[in-house]
Amino acid sequence: MTQIIESVETVATDAGEARVTWHRAGKARLVLAASHGAGGGIEARDLRALAAELPAHGVTVALVEQPWRVAGKKVAPAPRTLDEGWRGVWPVLAAPGLPVVAGGRSAGARVACRTAAELGAHAVLALGFPLHPPGRPEKSRAAELLGAGVPTLVVQGGNDPFGRPAEFPEGSYTLVEVPYADHGFAVPKRAPLGQDEALRILSDGVLEWTSGLA
Repeated sequence: MTQIIESVETVATDAGEARVTWHRAGKARLVLAASHGAGGGIEARDLRALAAELPAHGVTVALVEQPWRVAGKKVAPAPRTLDEGWRGVWPVLAAPGLPVVAGGRSAGARVACRTAAELGAHAVLALGFPLHPPGRPEKSRAAELLGAGVPTLVVQGGNDPFGRPAEFPEGSYTLVEVPYADHGFAVPKRAPLGQDEALRILSDGVLEWTSGLA
């Protein structure tokens, strides 16, 4: 099995200090940089699952904590400030000299989409993309997803109130559905799919997609 080395790096940005937790592949071919959403940190189950799985397959995973989270604040700042923090971390993510997949869950996915072309991301991974606020489909954020400008994978829970898979518009991205899962990829106990199975669908989908990136 490929060796996994974990380290933590603090990065100064114009939005404050960010933090990168590296889960390194011994023989990496890609870096997947992924940030958290507005309601949690890098302990999210989907981010943890990818950090545990992908390094054994040649993908270094860098989990990025935005400055507001590092500072202990409870509420995420405006999108412009989130983008500023992400831009500040990017040189560190690109430093290994490998193609970087920009990723994130929820608000972090929006940041990755908005900045991908500008920063030269190799691709985008959007976990639980918040297509619209719950119950407000008219407030669509599809333009951010469709405007990423690079190969994009969306992994979406089948029961995500921020946008179920059937609500997503046609586009040049790939979409993997995790059946029965909510916005945080939790599945109900009554579902025929267990939690471990749900995360396996997520991890396998991301692994297959990254394996096909040129």
